[in-house]
Amino acid sequence: MKIRVLGSAAGGGFPQWNCNAPLSRAVRQGRSGYLPRTQSSMAASADGKHWAVFNASPDIRAQIAANEILQPDPQGPTRNTPISAVVLTNADVDHIAGLLSLREREPFTLYATARVLETLEANSIFRVLDPAIVIRRELPLSGHTELEGPNGPLGLTIETFSVPGKIALFLEVADRDDFGSESGDTIGIALHADGSVNGNAPASGRKTLLYVPGCARVSADLRRRIDGAGCLLFDGTVWQDDEMRRTGVGEKTGARMGHMSISGENGSLAVLRDVDVGRRIYVHINTTNPILEPGSAAEAAVKEAGWEIGFDGMEIEL
Repeated sequence: MKIRVLGSAAGGGFPQWNCNAPLSRAVRQGRSGYLPRTQSSMAASADGKHWAVFNASPDIRAQIAANEILQPDPQGPTRNTPISAVVLTNADVDHIAGLLSLREREPFTLYATARVLETLEANSIFRVLDPAIVIRRELPLSGHTELEGPNGPLGLTIETFSVPGKIALFLEVADRDDFGSESGDTIGIALHADGSVNGNAPASGRKTLLYVPGCARVSADLRRRIDGAGCLLFDGTVWQDDEMRRTGVGEKTGARMGHMSISGENGSLAVLRDVDVGRRIYVHINTTNPILEPGSAAEAAVKEAGWEIGFDGMEIEL
């Protein structure tokens, strides 16, 4: 199974278009070691020819341009694509806006929970994806799905599961403490290449990759699912819960946005320290996060704990 990180940044990318904080300035100045990053997405394939994209980033056109694996076959018909399926983990703008760039009547299968499909259906702009051409399929909140494209199975099986998270910003309900969050707003995905998961048992083993780009906290169930996996791509949005306030770019905390911090006694470094996983990689990294600064104490702490910092174009094979 081949995996390619298409975008490793949180919403807005790195640098974010209107961010003038030091890290963003360093990227624009081309300083050594500061890598620009597009918004959160990855792709997976069992055969290297047919690909499933996980989350349709607003940067998807640039991501396709940067990754030959997602470009039309030069020997194929005048219109073709290796993108056979798109899988959504939530309805955040940085995960669904890219669907609008995939509107030129090219068939693929779109997978999402009922909650996310309802959100797409309620927004008429997404009807540019003709349902007669782009088939929408509902993902269960718990269970296995064999991914299929227009030409049949892709050789990839995913297990979906609910993750503590938050409703998409544009769906928030102001007078509710939970902002209107409901079951199915945020899911995680266990991705397996050969479909050899058994019944409804959680996918596990070194051939399994878990993709959790948004997570408010690590529940006992999530910890159990991660244990024994081959690779984990996990929410690395913020280093400190209040770092946006500290850097002067905003008032929201990581928790307010539905993301747990990396550092601290309740951060992912601490709560996942003893979990057995082959590789652990942070993705969905915010433009303010100091792990993006080469040589920083935050970067050193992450690497010392055995984590990798995801980057656009990163390749993983299981």
